[in-house]
Amino acid sequence: MSSEPSTSSLDPITRLLDITGERWSFLILRDLFYGVRRFDGLQKHLGISKKVLSQRLSSLVEAEMLTRVPYQERPPRFEYQLTAKGRDFFPVLVAMQSWSNRWLFSDGEQGALLIHSDCGQPLDTKLICSHCEGTVTPARIRPGKREQ
Repeated sequence: MSSEPSTSSLDPITRLLDITGERWSFLILRDLFYGVRRFDGLQKHLGISKKVLSQRLSSLVEAEMLTRVPYQERPPRFEYQLTAKGRDFFPVLVAMQSWSNRWLFSDGEQGALLIHSDCGQPLDTKLICSHCEGTVTPARIRPGKREQ
């Protein structure tokens, strides 16, 4: 048996899907970005069963995307807050929403938009290289590995 990790375990998309690979995780994270932080609020807003919500929240806490923070002692109640790891997921959700608005809505339909508070304009995702600030497209990338 080889001691080399499998190719799929080295794939970042595979590892991400191991944590967020079903719809409820994405929707829970989206609602947390919108400011819904308490179990009852998430359950009501999403229309999700308490059992499934509890399982998904536990999974996201275990993955260190969220943390449970007490807000009431009697009875004990908690809210869920995004960790740094969870907050870094924001561009993923913005890109998914932008793609969906472009490709999954018919003419005349309007998907939900995200509005930039500073200028009042809808967000449109663009990938920009953090090093040279050049536009990133599929033709301008190649697979690689981090230098050790």
